[in-house]
Amino acid sequence: SLQSSADGIRFLLVLCGLEFSWSCPRHCICYTAPTTVSCQAHNFLSVPEGIPPDSERIFLQNNKIHRLLRGHFSSNTVTLWIYSNNITYIEPSTFHGFTLLEELDLGDNRHLRSLAEDTFHGLNRLNALHLYRCGLSSLPNNIFQGLRNLQYLYLQDNHLKFLQDDTFMDLHNLSHLFLHGNRLWSLNQNTFRGLRALDRLLLHQNQIEWVDRLAFHDLKRLTTLYLFNNSLIQLSGQCLDTLPALEYLRLNDNPWSCDCKALSLWEWLKRFRGSTSSVGCQAPADMIDNDLKELRKEDFPNCSPTVPNSESRAQTNNVSGTVNPSLNHGGVVGSGGQTHIVHPSRPGRSRNCTKPRNRGKGKGDNEVMADKEDSSPDFTDGGKHDHTSPDGTVTRRKHKCTARTTVRPPSGVQQANNRATLSQSLLHVCALFAALIMTNIDFILR
Repeated sequence: SLQSSADGIRFLLVLCGLEFSWSCPRHCICYTAPTTVSCQAHNFLSVPEGIPPDSERIFLQNNKIHRLLRGHFSSNTVTLWIYSNNITYIEPSTFHGFTLLEELDLGDNRHLRSLAEDTFHGLNRLNALHLYRCGLSSLPNNIFQGLRNLQYLYLQDNHLKFLQDDTFMDLHNLSHLFLHGNRLWSLNQNTFRGLRALDRLLLHQNQIEWVDRLAFHDLKRLTTLYLFNNSLIQLSGQCLDTLPALEYLRLNDNPWSCDCKALSLWEWLKRFRGSTSSVGCQAPADMIDNDLKELRKEDFPNCSPTVPNSESRAQTNNVSGTVNPSLNHGGVVGSGGQTHIVHPSRPGRSRNCTKPRNRGKGKGDNEVMADKEDSSPDFTDGGKHDHTSPDGTVTRRKHKCTARTTVRPPSGVQQANNRATLSQSLLHVCALFAALIMTNIDFILR
């Protein structure tokens, strides 16, 4: 009779679409279809024992977990959220063999500070990697090696001062790279090499004061570039010439010098068909509070004309008066002086519209979880995802392109949150119904 009761309860839960797993860590909620363990916000100091080895989704956010070790999870995991904990150490082999893992969120672990080079090696299906607010001051060589399916990389709000050449070399499918809120001061020729699918690059709120003329040479599909709130005095127009698909550019809140060094940028801005922010002049004295975009040719007297051809790209930055700050900072000197022919293209051409990309799998309907922090970037100062000009007006495309989806958490987080309340209510109804049936069965047996 007891077996019949258990079978009856299982049948009811299956009908409700909320079949429980009979093995579940204490204080957690487990269910199947897909197999999920939800243990968020329970003040766990370590990963709880008893996580079923067939668990596809594991939610451990908003706890106080300190360490991640090999054996804490199984290689069947597809989605793993451990954001907003106290993680200080990740054993390098923790995720080895996790060939099914698609989303890994380690964000908001502010005392993590460092990662081993091979921490993420072998994660061939990884689509989204969250490392925001982890206290990282550097990234080891080859840390992203082999992550050829990665589309979203969240590195904002760390303490990164320098990016080594070819750090992102293997990320052939990366579409969104978030580096805002760090301490970067230079972008070298090979900083972004290999990112041929990149659509959006956010570099605002850093300390960038120097950009190599070839820093963006591989970013042929980039549509959005944010460089506002940095320390840029000048930026070569030839540097932006290597971005044929660019549609949105923000350069405001930099100490721009609107003398002869700004001529090539001024000429580029005159040709650009996309949307740009203001470019406020901070020098010389007679140009303060002017917008570089509004200046006229007569405002650049005695300036030698720029050379909009490949020869100018093969010369050193010092030709236009740029001093490589690596000489003063003791960092690695960029290779801007190397001969590298890049044929100029007219910026903002309409034929370079990017196609919408697959944003990754959505989560299932039956989900019990807390609200996941939206770690997607604020594309405007107000945190909206549309593109707004500095005066608050919404910009519109100058030419007809395939509509691009707005940036949101990559795995259906909002959809899951909206359905969590419904799932929980349904769960309570089914559980109550099952309890009533058990009571009746016990009464009959007596």
